Amino acid sequence: MVDTITVGLSAWLTSDEHRHLTVPGPFETFAKSGILNDALPEPGECGWISMVKATMNEAFLIGDEQELRQLFPNQHPLAVQKCQDQLDTHAKDFIARSPFLCIGTQNGTGRADVSPRGDPCGFVKVLDHRTLVIPDRPGNNRLDTLVNILANPAVGLLFLVPGFDDTMRINGTARITRDPAILSLMQVKDRAPSVAIVVTVSEVFIHCAKAFRRSKLWDPSQRHDRSEMPSIAQIILDQTSGVPDDPAEMARIDADIEDEYQRTLY
Repeated sequence: MVDTITVGLSAWLTSDEHRHLTVPGPFETFAKSGILNDALPEPGECGWISMVKATMNEAFLIGDEQELRQLFPNQHPLAVQKCQDQLDTHAKDFIARSPFLCIGTQNGTGRADVSPRGDPCGFVKVLDHRTLVIPDRPGNNRLDTLVNILANPAVGLLFLVPGFDDTMRINGTARITRDPAILSLMQVKDRAPSVAIVVTVSEVFIHCAKAFRRSKLWDPSQRHDRSEMPSIAQIILDQTSGVPDDPAEMARIDADIEDEYQRTLY
C-alpha cells in the first residue's frame, strides 16, 4: 500500500532546474505536467517550493549496506587509499589556510548535531601529526558540541577554504581542555578562549570538488541578498514570543544584536 505524504522541499533551485527536474517519480511528474510552474520564479532567479504532495512506497527503502552498495559502482582504489591516519604536509597546509570548519558530534543516545566554527585563517592549531586544537569562542552558551563530546568523544570535521572547491575531512575523538598553555596559543585581541577542543585524528582525507561545483558556492553571481529574509532576531521572535508590532522596536532589537556581535566575538 502506498501512502500519500506531504513533503517540504528545502532546496533552492533555479526555475530552469525546476522545469528540468529529473528525479524519477512524483516530483518528475509534477514538473513535467506543469503543476509546479505556477509557483516558479522567472528564469535565473531563485525560488522556493514550500510544499508538494508526493508518494513514497516503503518497499523501496534501503535496508542494509549490501543493498545500498549494489546501487553504486565500486569505489576507485584511490578513494580508499587516500584516507590517512595522520596529518601530512598537505593536510596541515589546508588547515592553516582554513578560516571555517563544521564539527559534527553525537550525544550518548545518538542525537546528532553539526556546529560551525570560524576565525582568522590558522585558528585551528596543529600540535603534532595526530593532534589538533580548536578554540571555543563565545556563542549562545547552548554548549551542544561540548556536552556531546563529554558523552560521546567521536567527532567529524569539515574544513573549508574560501575559493577552494575541495574540502578537508577529519574524523577522530575529542576532549575538552582548559589548559592555560594551550589556550594561550589561541588568543585574539588579548582574549583566550575559556576552553578548547583537542582532537586526536584517526582519519583525514581530501574531499572532491563536486558538491561545491554543483552549488556554485563561491560564485559571486549566486550570492543572496540577506534582506530577502527576515533578520535572525525576527525569525527567533516569530518562532517564540512574537515580533513587535512597532517596526522601530524591531529595528532597535536588530541593532542590539549587531552591537552584541561586535562586543562578544571574543
